[in-house]
Amino acid sequence: MRTFTIGTPRGKRTIGSGHPCFIVAEVSCNHMQDRGKAKKIIKAAAENGADAVKLQTYTPDTITMNVRNKYFLLGGKDNPESWKGKTLYELYGLAYTPWEWHQELKEYAEQLGLVLFSSPFDETAVDFLESLDVALYKIASYEMTHIPLVQKVAATGKPLIMSVGFNTMEEAQESVTAFRTHGGAALALLHCINTYTDDPLPENAHLATIRDLADRFDAVAGFSDNNAGIELPILAVAAGASIVEKHLVVSHDDETLDKRFSLDPVEMKEMVDRIRAHEKAMGTPHYGPVNDAEAYNLRLRRSIFADADIKTGDIFTRANIRVVRPSFGLEPKYFEAVLGKKAVADIKKGEPISRELIGGDI
Repeated sequence: MRTFTIGTPRGKRTIGSGHPCFIVAEVSCNHMQDRGKAKKIIKAAAENGADAVKLQTYTPDTITMNVRNKYFLLGGKDNPESWKGKTLYELYGLAYTPWEWHQELKEYAEQLGLVLFSSPFDETAVDFLESLDVALYKIASYEMTHIPLVQKVAATGKPLIMSVGFNTMEEAQESVTAFRTHGGAALALLHCINTYTDDPLPENAHLATIRDLADRFDAVAGFSDNNAGIELPILAVAAGASIVEKHLVVSHDDETLDKRFSLDPVEMKEMVDRIRAHEKAMGTPHYGPVNDAEAYNLRLRRSIFADADIKTGDIFTRANIRVVRPSFGLEPKYFEAVLGKKAVADIKKGEPISRELIGGDI
């Protein structure tokens, strides 16, 4: 199924092929544990063209364990410095969005015309989000292999957006099957690059994956970008993305854990504007003139003209007619049919040959 429809504060919204890209601003941890800043992010999303904002619903205890050993310590040469040396529990303690904020933030987003939904990271988060009556769900690429969570979301009957990211095709197939065999129907799969860099390498993008996801899994396809910049999301729309997700921060001066790969409001607006301009250029399948200027230029096509003075009764030959520009005569496809016919009137050189000037059918 390449489209699905959700309810929004502005009415029904269809997401998928042939419809405007659904642009999601990810709040993540960029609120810095400040509810007012979370609202500023939501307001910036609304003011700069996003269709939705997304939260992440977990607590340190629902996502990991409070253990400090080598298994739970963060490193990785390409991960942000702000992550390194922390345990997973410590990182998520700084990053999570308090659950008691969710209802207020959802109401605020809806007042601004935005859809607010979230990524649950365990089954209790799904139960909580159901109590808020969210319109759809997102499962992060890190949770794609969490089959019990996929099944739990499927059982809600609501649309699911799921990032594929670094998961294998076989793992993606397993998760899609789990979703569809446990009550899920409307599904979007997002290509995702889980590198979190401020200088993404184009050769790592593999944006052709977007159309492959749509074709292979018969699903809405999109792109979730965890890297800096706006070029890849714009290219992703050209590559077939019906959904684009980017992190949004109030200001790059904010020392947030995710600021390195987040957009500020100015960048968000530029990304949205360029995506919308691209969509206008893509248009819909069309044949024939698009406007009066193109219609006028039809006259510059070829047609059959007299290449000599022709008297009534003369036979049309290759010596006295030819195919030239402009297009006021018969179309070139009739040239062979006109040859051998008789002129029924005098024709001067340079006059178009019409059906009325030909004796006999063509």
